[in-house]
Amino acid sequence: MSQPTGAAPWLAVIDMQRVFAEPDSGWFTPRFAEVVEPVRELVAALRPRVTFTRFVAPDAPAGAWRRYYDRWPFALQPPAAPIYQLVDDFAGEPGPTLDATTFGKWGPELSARVGEGGRLLLAGVSTDCCVLSTALAAADAGVAVQVVADACAGVNDETHAQALAILRLYEPLIEVTTVADVLRSGRPGAVAL
Repeated sequence: MSQPTGAAPWLAVIDMQRVFAEPDSGWFTPRFAEVVEPVRELVAALRPRVTFTRFVAPDAPAGAWRRYYDRWPFALQPPAAPIYQLVDDFAGEPGPTLDATTFGKWGPELSARVGEGGRLLLAGVSTDCCVLSTALAAADAGVAVQVVADACAGVNDETHAQALAILRLYEPLIEVTTVADVLRSGRPGAVAL
C-alpha cells in the first residue's frame, strides 16, 4: 500500500501505561511487552512529532461511565496514580502527553498537533478499544490515519485481528500498515517541520 502524501505524519502513542502492562491489573494487555520495541522505533523515527496519550478516570463518572466504573472500581484513581503512569520505557520521553477520560483520544488537542491536511499514525494499546476509537474519530474528521499493526496490541489475539479487519474496511481513510513500511517511507521524522 502506498503512504499518504502531504505533511509529515504525527505519531500518537496510545496508552502505553502501567495499568495495561502489569499482569495483576484488571486491564492487562497480554502482548503489551511485545509492542514496546516497535513503538520505541516509531518514536525515535518520528520525534519530535509524537504525542503520548493516557487513559485516566474522571473525577466523577457520569452517564454510562458510572456503570463502566461499577465494573472496574479499581480504576477510579486520580491521574497521578501509579497505574496511570507511562511504563518506564517511555516515562522520560520529551514532548506532549494528552490525558483523556474517553477511549478515543481524537479531539481539539490532537487535531491541533496533526494540523489541517495532516497524517496521524497510531500505535499502542489496545487495538480493539482506544486505538480503534481514536482511528475512527480522526478518519471521520478527514485525517489520513495509519494504524501500525505490529506496534499495537489488543486484549487478545482474536480481538486484535478483528479490530484490524474492521479498520481495513475504512480504507482509504484508514490504512493498516507495519513499522517496516513506515520506516521505509523515508524516515518520516527527518522531515522538516
